[in-house]
Amino acid sequence: MKVLIKSLFIVVLVAFSAVTFAQMIDINTATAEQLDKGLKGIGPKKAADIVKYREANGPFKSVDDLANVPGIKGKTLDGIKPMVTVGGAAPTTAPAMPAAPAMPAKPTIPTPATPAAPKQ
Repeated sequence: MKVLIKSLFIVVLVAFSAVTFAQMIDINTATAEQLDKGLKGIGPKKAADIVKYREANGPFKSVDDLANVPGIKGKTLDGIKPMVTVGGAAPTTAPAMPAAPAMPAKPTIPTPATPAAPKQ
């Protein structure tokens, strides 16, 4: 009996670990293929529609914005919500590099005056 309980515990632990470490799919950066393969209930047509909507309307601000995509409603949306996230959209331009700090001015060291030659 103890072996059965221990085995069941290990199976449950492995299952929760798989869910915990599963990768969330960022709907602002995922390709149609990633959406198709990574989301249950999303086939190639809906995946393409998600990407097409994103390209036409800009990045999604929340996962709930998927409801604006044709074919993504109710159960479909509820089913994929735990698997998707909304990260930052890929920047259209590279971020500006900060300006390099100015070099401090080189200190000037006064040259000592040459002493006068002794009078003879």
